[in-house]
Amino acid sequence: MKTIKTLILRTAGTNCDLETEHALRLAGSQTELMHIKELKRKKNSLKSFHILAIPGGFTYGDDVASGKILANEIRSALKKEICSFVSEGKLVIGICNGFQVLVKMGLLPGLSRSEKFQVDATLSLNDSGKFIAKWVYLKNESFGSNKNGLSVWTRDLPEVIALPIAHAEGKFIMKDTVSLKTLKNKGQVAFRYSDISGNIGASEVNPNGSEDNIAGICDATGRILGLMPHPERHVSSLQHPNWRRKEFAGEATGSGLQIFKSGVDFARRNL
Repeated sequence: MKTIKTLILRTAGTNCDLETEHALRLAGSQTELMHIKELKRKKNSLKSFHILAIPGGFTYGDDVASGKILANEIRSALKKEICSFVSEGKLVIGICNGFQVLVKMGLLPGLSRSEKFQVDATLSLNDSGKFIAKWVYLKNESFGSNKNGLSVWTRDLPEVIALPIAHAEGKFIMKDTVSLKTLKNKGQVAFRYSDISGNIGASEVNPNGSEDNIAGICDATGRILGLMPHPERHVSSLQHPNWRRKEFAGEATGSGLQIFKSGVDFARRNL
């Protein structure tokens, strides 16, 4: 069986790296934690990996804006290496703060074919103005016969999954209505906040005011995924506060683990 290697990038303020590493190992990947300074010194080391993971946290204290400083650091010091990594069809996942980084460096949503680092969206302050930490339901846009999403990370998931969120700047906003329409038409919406039945219409299911209830997106290839909820915090069914209820009965693993398994399995088949 082919060995898949994942680089988990960390820096000052990253605090979900060990959980992300644990999840990826459960999913069948070898992992290596690497500080941004080490990656900048050894730029060629990225070539030996199949997946790049940017975990959650509060990088650089969320100064300026969440994820902004790390996004600028990657753009200025590692743009060539990241472009090469992506052009080879390798996979990237950004979770919470990592999602903010991918969006603010312009790698997501990647609507422009000519400019890989064009910024078309942002993640802003929650409508409540408060930090929110709770469990939410997500509708998987890649589910079923009428699939609307193209992410390779979500193809093996059920229609609705449960994951926790923990953020103050999770409101997803596209730069204009045309860009939002393009994002949806291209199938780049991966997850929407929903109720347990997959309904997204009610305002109370949207925890932060994100446009069109968007909780996660992918690029046009489906290989780069960013999401605000934390899949690494639901790799066991016992992590869910309602694990005894019938909708979780008999499940040994949490729905978050399947996201990582889908990515690792895809990399093993295609890279």
